[in-house]
Amino acid sequence: MNGSVVVRDSMELLVSGPDAAVLRLGLLLPLSGPLGLTGPSGLSAAWLAASEVNAAGRGVELVPVDAGRAPGTVAAEARLLADAGLVDAFVGFHTSDVHRALDSALAGRVPYVFTPPHEGGVRGEGVVLLGDEPERQLGPAVRWLSERLRLRRWALVGNDYIWPRSVHRAASRVVRALGAEVVHERLVPFPWADGEAGFERLVEELGRAGAEAVLLSLVGRDLAVFNRVFSSSRLSSRVVRLSGALEENVLLAGGGDETGELYSAMRSFAGQGDERRIALAERHRAAFGPKGPVLDAYAEGCYDGVHLLVALAVAGMLSAGRAEAAAGRLLAGAGDSRSWACAPLGPPQVGGFLARADGLDLTVLTRF
Repeated sequence: MNGSVVVRDSMELLVSGPDAAVLRLGLLLPLSGPLGLTGPSGLSAAWLAASEVNAAGRGVELVPVDAGRAPGTVAAEARLLADAGLVDAFVGFHTSDVHRALDSALAGRVPYVFTPPHEGGVRGEGVVLLGDEPERQLGPAVRWLSERLRLRRWALVGNDYIWPRSVHRAASRVVRALGAEVVHERLVPFPWADGEAGFERLVEELGRAGAEAVLLSLVGRDLAVFNRVFSSSRLSSRVVRLSGALEENVLLAGGGDETGELYSAMRSFAGQGDERRIALAERHRAAFGPKGPVLDAYAEGCYDGVHLLVALAVAGMLSAGRAEAAAGRLLAGAGDSRSWACAPLGPPQVGGFLARADGLDLTVLTRF
């Protein structure tokens, strides 16, 4: 193998049929819709992981599926590919309403690795979660900011679907446990057609409520537009914003932020500085050059998800009935280390970081 990667069209596979000689991984990524701006990063990271696997002598093909469409449409295509034996496993990031539809469609059929932060709860057979649930992801950041900045009046703002609702429930518990209060709560349609005018009204609501901090579970374009509107408002220099979905792509889409009051809690950031992240960035740059897609947290999760599925295949555990338990052992460092032989950087790291927006960069402040 020379490290080259074959990317297959799903409709082409319906004609050509299965191929037992390769490991086919479906990539469930938002290639359109409100999260479409993150799709290219996921594709590039998956391609990099697959090229490393192929260079190590194991054949992998990638089958992109646009997970930016309606949940039922995405789930139907994924289930068709699984039932026809055309895809051995799936990996990707997308909104939680799409995730829940895929959970139902793929459970018990093939392994499915969902890589971003998630809403928690029970999953179907063979569904593996790489990200954190809301309290694990955002709780430490809410506590850290509240204690250091003496924040006592929080507002909760998100899109109206599964993950933000779960974030609001978890955040309410954390805020009240700190002796603080939630002074305003709002879920807006996803995506929000009102655009900048709607977000201007929302910022006015936050001002009237006397919020000292806003926990954001807006995603994609809505998060970028809200931050752009907020940064030009009178609240920008005195109200803290914390997001569980702000990575480098969305920060760039919003024009950056110079207020010093915008924070993000994610599993990784470009500037976190540890050896593994630096090595991954160097590999990504060598493959795609300085103008390649941004290697954000969602992309890194996709990279890790591809390598996890290959590790499961090497260990002989790539089946819906065995994947979840085996993945837990592999991610915890248990089992045969040879399972990660095709992954030059080894298994993914656990934990997350808190970063602050500084212009077009996210500067890491602490690790949780």
